[in-house]
Amino acid sequence: MQFTSEQRLDDDVLEREFTLGEIPGILWTPASVSAPLPLILVSPPPLGLRKAYPRLAARARHTAAQGFAAATIELPGSGDRPRSAAFEQARADLRRALAAGEPVTDEIVDALTLPLVDQSVPEWQAALDALLSLPEIGGPVGYSGGVISIGVRLAAVEPRISAAVLFAGSFVPRTIFEEARQVTIPLHVLLQWDDEDNDRQMALDLFDAFGSKEKTLHANMGGHTGVPQFAGEEGGRFFARHLK
Repeated sequence: MQFTSEQRLDDDVLEREFTLGEIPGILWTPASVSAPLPLILVSPPPLGLRKAYPRLAARARHTAAQGFAAATIELPGSGDRPRSAAFEQARADLRRALAAGEPVTDEIVDALTLPLVDQSVPEWQAALDALLSLPEIGGPVGYSGGVISIGVRLAAVEPRISAAVLFAGSFVPRTIFEEARQVTIPLHVLLQWDDEDNDRQMALDLFDAFGSKEKTLHANMGGHTGVPQFAGEEGGRFFARHLK
């Protein structure tokens, strides 16, 4: 990990950009750190860090105000990272099926999601190795965000993650449902009931599949980008209960 820039934000949060090999990322910490901090991995949407920055920074500032560090990395195929022809074709097939009102097949969902999950999860684990080596970060670790299939796989295979806030809002391969049964950490799942890009029943079935004894589904009316502020605040209280 190499830090490439540093700035102090208005609310006394230190923001540092870094690279992990060829992968860009951002780390936010309270500017005055008195002890090793718990860490929340903030997964971005597949828009690129630059486009998603305003909402990521807002989440990170709220996280820092609670006494946590927050970090994100660029997803494969996003931002300036190399594009995958197979992924772009799968995304085009998905858009075409949705526009035509046709069923989204398992083949489309698998092609769109599984390669992204397969590449993303080892990258998150490498980022976690690097972040936990910093003196100001000591864990425990939480995960927050979507693509939800990435969060499911990471929660299933990474024992250092103690709790997760997952954003329902993407199509989920059948194999991820099987992996969800292996997830046993506390979960807080956010669902937008009228999400135009989300299969609501698929999100409900995935929630049912999780093996966690403590799992909460927080559903709100509204579309994909209409998550109310109080829903995000409730996610913060969830992390405060489990990471402090």
